Amino acid sequence: MSYTKAFGKVIKNEKIGTDIFDLVVKTPQAKAAEIGQFMQILIESKVLRRPISICEIDRAQDTLRMVYLIKGEGTKWLSKVKSGDTLDLLGPVGHGFSKGKNILVIGGGIGVPPLLQTAKEALSADAILGYKTKDYAVLTDDFEKCCDKVLIATDDGSLGTHGFVTDILKEQIKLKKYDMVCTCGPIPMLKAVSEICESADIPCEVSLEERMGCGVGACVGCVCKIKSDNEEGYRHLQVCKYGPVINSKEVLW
Repeated sequence: MSYTKAFGKVIKNEKIGTDIFDLVVKTPQAKAAEIGQFMQILIESKVLRRPISICEIDRAQDTLRMVYLIKGEGTKWLSKVKSGDTLDLLGPVGHGFSKGKNILVIGGGIGVPPLLQTAKEALSADAILGYKTKDYAVLTDDFEKCCDKVLIATDDGSLGTHGFVTDILKEQIKLKKYDMVCTCGPIPMLKAVSEICESADIPCEVSLEERMGCGVGACVGCVCKIKSDNEEGYRHLQVCKYGPVINSKEVLW
C-alpha cells in the first residue's frame, strides 16, 4: 500500500455541533480517495499525526471534507485552523467500504461522517444515525439529500427515536431487504449491529475506531483480534493498514 504526502489548502473549518467541526481542504489526494478511508494530518508541535475520516469527496474540485470531534490537544489545535491555511496531509489511508447497490448505513456519534460518501456512491441507500442528543446531530440534511430514508435515534429522545440504532435496525430489516450494511461507531454498537446482521444473513462491513499511532502499520498500536484457524483461534490485524473497514464476521468481538 502506498501513501501520498501533500499539502492541502483549507477551504473552510466551521463548528457545526457541540465540539464538532466541518473541515474542507483542497488537495490532489482527493482524486485517489475512496469511501471509508482516512487522512493523517500533521499537528503543530506533535510527533504523531491525527487520523481523520473522510466524510465527502469531490474529485472534480480536488476537495476532501472531514468532520471531526475535539477529543484532545491535536483536534483542539485543528479546530483553530482558518480558511487559507495549509495542512500537511498523508493519505488517503486504509481499506474502505465495498460499493453496494442497495445498502443500509448505520452510524453512531462521530462514526456518522465516514458513511456520507458511502451512501452517496451507492445505487440506493437508507441511513440510521445515532447521537447522544440533538446537539450532537450533524449531517442529517446531507444524508437526507442522498438517501431514500433517514432514521435517527438519540440517547435522550431529544431527536428522532428515544433509544439505540439497533432498535431501529431490527424493525427496518423486517420492512426492507438490503444487499449490505455498512457501519461505523463505538465498538459496542458495531458488535450489536454485527450480531443482528449475522442473524438476519445480511453482509455487514464495520469500520473499526482504534487508537492509531503512525497510521501506516509500522507501530502496531492499533491491532484488533481477527478470527483465525491457528491454535489460538485468532490473529492480530493492524486496523490502519488492513482496515479500518473489515467484514464483521472476521472480527473477534
